[in-house]
Amino acid sequence: WALHLKNVTISLSGQYECSFATYPYGTKATKIQLIVKAEEEQRYVKEVWLNQTLEIPCLEDTASENLSNYPLKWLVEENGTKEELVTKEPSHPAVYRNSSMLFGQRIHLGLNNALKIFPTKITDDGKVFSCHVVSHPERVQKSSTTVRVFGK
Repeated sequence: WALHLKNVTISLSGQYECSFATYPYGTKATKIQLIVKAEEEQRYVKEVWLNQTLEIPCLEDTASENLSNYPLKWLVEENGTKEELVTKEPSHPAVYRNSSMLFGQRIHLGLNNALKIFPTKITDDGKVFSCHVVSHPERVQKSSTTVRVFGK
């Protein structure tokens, strides 16, 4: 017996009970507490000097979890258009999507899956870099970082 929920919202949070009659043992029942959490996206702003190295952590507040156990991807967004930069599957090397001539060889995946950009350029200013971690088939954790580049 299974309960299938579609279009799940926070309002479906609560206690659910399944009961059924059995012979000769009588009624059997079990209860489960369902907690539905809203999808959260952490948002940050990073400031960096022109021609310096910019390092953006994937999920800043997730130090306790080992991100290398989960698939993840880095994207860049500008003017509503998202482009995939890097994907990483557990126990596999990172795959760089160098379709963007804007970044070319300036993008690298660092420790703890942080995105490293060197050297930073004026064209990086205002871009939003986002990390998406698939920690469960139906749960994606996201963090977005807006970059501000300053000239000297």
